Amino acid sequence: MHQICSYKANMRVGDQSYPAYELKNIINYLLNHFAEQHVEQLLQDIGLDITALNSSEFVYVWQVDYAMMFMRRLSQDPEVAAKAASCYKVADLDVLQPYLAKFNTLGDCLAFAIAHPELVGSFSDTLIRNDSGHLHVRWLNTNKVELERYSCQFQHSICSLLAFAKELTSKPIQLSHIALAEPCRDANFLATKTGAQVEFDSEFFEWSISHDYLELPLTYPFERQKSQSTCDIESSYISELLTILRQHAPELPCMDAMAELQNISARTLRRRLAAANTSYQKLVDQVRCQMAIDLILTSDYSIEAISDLMGFGEVSHFRQSFKHWIGHPPGHFHRLNRPLVAESSS
Repeated sequence: MHQICSYKANMRVGDQSYPAYELKNIINYLLNHFAEQHVEQLLQDIGLDITALNSSEFVYVWQVDYAMMFMRRLSQDPEVAAKAASCYKVADLDVLQPYLAKFNTLGDCLAFAIAHPELVGSFSDTLIRNDSGHLHVRWLNTNKVELERYSCQFQHSICSLLAFAKELTSKPIQLSHIALAEPCRDANFLATKTGAQVEFDSEFFEWSISHDYLELPLTYPFERQKSQSTCDIESSYISELLTILRQHAPELPCMDAMAELQNISARTLRRRLAAANTSYQKLVDQVRCQMAIDLILTSDYSIEAISDLMGFGEVSHFRQSFKHWIGHPPGHFHRLNRPLVAESSS
């Protein structure tokens, strides 16, 4: 895990695959803390029954996302995602166990998780850097997710990683620091569970861990897994559209043009995307935002040059669009993140 700073455009959306164990975790937490009727309502909302879920290794991103916010709103607890994720066991990781069994250290497992969002799942793009003996993982909200929902996803992610890490190494694992881009509130559970100093009103969501923990050897007694996935992780209509958009970048087709490329009507395209809980404009914004971030972080182009490369007629329009995508103007984003890339590279 001692690589230099890198940007990972790993966010999964809509009908892209997501490991079913995360949805199962939420369902089990609801069954243990709330009435069964709430679980029945959730399953009905996402179009699954418990038998189908239990026999699946993959589901869709929107189903997990919906379930997490269902749990958050039902509980009215801003730390509920952290509490649910802390109940995880390595035995829950069905599809991942054969991969993890090949590794020697906790850092190997984390590197695999970061590199394979199609198997592990990812709600966010990330900026990853190493410095001063620590790994820092900064989440970038390139999908303009509302704060409450994004915080839920972030807390669930870090607490699940810690729960798995503790069992994989037979050692208590602690984070060095957690930054939350939300107003100050009670975070006693999160701080206690992670051992980290929790900072509020930050520019980004971010967590950090010492390299010493990443070098711990794995002690978990893995067993060979014989189950097969019931969902083809390659079959995603949204993945197909994102591939086409990236091939056409920076001149991205409008929705009518994309529908024509698909040999369907614009109305059918809109309906298919709505069924996956997204829209064509969100996909266009995702591709353009990720392209802009990559250029800002990895090239020596000025903001004006990046604006031209991305096909904007006016740099002011690019600045306005970037702020709409990520919440910060491109110059401010550059000042916050580009020095991290330079420091890690040096």
